[in-house]
Amino acid sequence: MTTKTMTQEIPDTGISGLYEVMIGVENANHAKKYFGDFGFKVVDSSSFSAKDAKKLYGVNSKLTSYRLQNGDIDSHGLLRILEWEKPLGDGIGYAPVETIGTRIAVMRTNDIFRLYDIYQTAREVGKKPWLPTEPVADDLFGLNTGERDFFNRPVIVRENAVYGEFFNHIFFQRYGYKIPGYGTIKEDTPLKTSEFTHHDFVINATSLEQISYLSSALGLQAEDKPAIDGDWLKGPKRVFQMEPGYSHWYQGFVSPNNICGKMKFFIPRGDKTNKSAKQRIGEKGITLHSFYTPKLKMVHKLVSEHELNPTQILKNEFGENAFVFKDTAGISWQIIEKTEPTKNTPIQELEFKLTN
Repeated sequence: MTTKTMTQEIPDTGISGLYEVMIGVENANHAKKYFGDFGFKVVDSSSFSAKDAKKLYGVNSKLTSYRLQNGDIDSHGLLRILEWEKPLGDGIGYAPVETIGTRIAVMRTNDIFRLYDIYQTAREVGKKPWLPTEPVADDLFGLNTGERDFFNRPVIVRENAVYGEFFNHIFFQRYGYKIPGYGTIKEDTPLKTSEFTHHDFVINATSLEQISYLSSALGLQAEDKPAIDGDWLKGPKRVFQMEPGYSHWYQGFVSPNNICGKMKFFIPRGDKTNKSAKQRIGEKGITLHSFYTPKLKMVHKLVSEHELNPTQILKNEFGENAFVFKDTAGISWQIIEKTEPTKNTPIQELEFKLTN
């Protein structure tokens, strides 16, 4: 069975929304504490010998991994902390905005200005390098109609980015609408934040055609044709710190099986520092992302046919059947086999519900 999006045949792989973002860290205890304030708790942990890590990840180092989940959301938006005994390097680290190789994880919040104040204070005291952008409001979805006043209130999303040494965030807060299944916040979460809803990739590519395998091999749907975003758009201008006259190519992909766990890919249209070589598995920072599927052998075959050189199907550190591959744009993926449904049922139909 196949479905057709744009002009491309999409195989029915049963692919998930993006399941995990994986981050190499120097101190797993610090990372667990940091992400704990965003509502993430350890749901599994395991170790991998250097021999096994070399086979699956290409890294000759013992690995201790922690899988973290936000609340009850186990279908997408998880975090995996990778503590390498012998990391390959410091990764991209604190870098200028839109450095090629940069990865950013996005989550919903109920209090974006509180988060901005926290990171701005941390920046000012100089304890850690953080660059928070000021929250900006925009009507991203064209939901505002008619004249707006006190009673006909704006329907908007407010967002900002926080660029850091070991992790990059984008936060967004909704005003006047809800999207069921897209960002679930538990009230007792200290920073009032959800699971990761989507992920940004600044990639080392000359064309977005280089990631077309996301549809033809993995079974993801392109949201639209590649487009150009630029300094004329309020949100991207602020979040990506765009100078006048600057723009980038953009394309989004989403699973047909989950509105959440979306991916956004960017190619800068101008001179940007290229640190994609420091984005390899085994470095510190965000180096790897995962999906799951009940049809692992099928996806492995399709990835192989695209000449993307996947590893053999092996057991990962959690005992799951999986394989790893890296594409020509510098993105590394782990595809995991899951045959049982998740406890949280993913939402498949995007629905906007006005609340004001």
